Amino acid sequence: MRVPGYLTMDTMPTDSDHTAPLASPTGHKLKQVYLSLGSNLGNRVANTQKAIEDLDRVGIKVRRVSSFYKTEPVDFNPQAWFLNCVVEAATGLMPLQLLKAVKSVERAVGRRPGVSKGPRAIDIDILLYENVVVRSSALTIPHARMSERRFVLIPLRELAPGARHPVNSRTVTDMLHDSRDLSQVVRFKLEG
Repeated sequence: MRVPGYLTMDTMPTDSDHTAPLASPTGHKLKQVYLSLGSNLGNRVANTQKAIEDLDRVGIKVRRVSSFYKTEPVDFNPQAWFLNCVVEAATGLMPLQLLKAVKSVERAVGRRPGVSKGPRAIDIDILLYENVVVRSSALTIPHARMSERRFVLIPLRELAPGARHPVNSRTVTDMLHDSRDLSQVVRFKLEG
């Protein structure tokens, strides 16, 4: 996948340094986050690419983007298949500020209130925020069902196979290996 200005699995140099300390222009340490993006309404590719581009505008600097995947819907059928990916990003935002920022991107891309788990122009979930655990009525980090969903774990494994779930201490690779999710997740080849 080619998204201008971002490293992707298809364009990433093999020896690139993704472990360099993250710092804002003011010198404050930025937090590393992983976000899952999904779309199954309208032009799924354009919606997802616009969301990735808009993240920077709200204080979320995208560092890497996984491949895109065509994924079978879970929890609510029938509906169109999703296009999913995961981004690795850096931000100075605190968790609730990050949630507010991703919700503003969702609205900008065209997400509207609808059926829970139903069709949407874009959905952005916070998977991981460093090793922070957040449990509130507004936000749960790590994402509550992250370890059960192949459409999250497969693209996340591309970017961070050894990342550990901060509650159960299992790696992304281990969670994927043990997942009971049988939904289809197929790499999506972008044209151009």
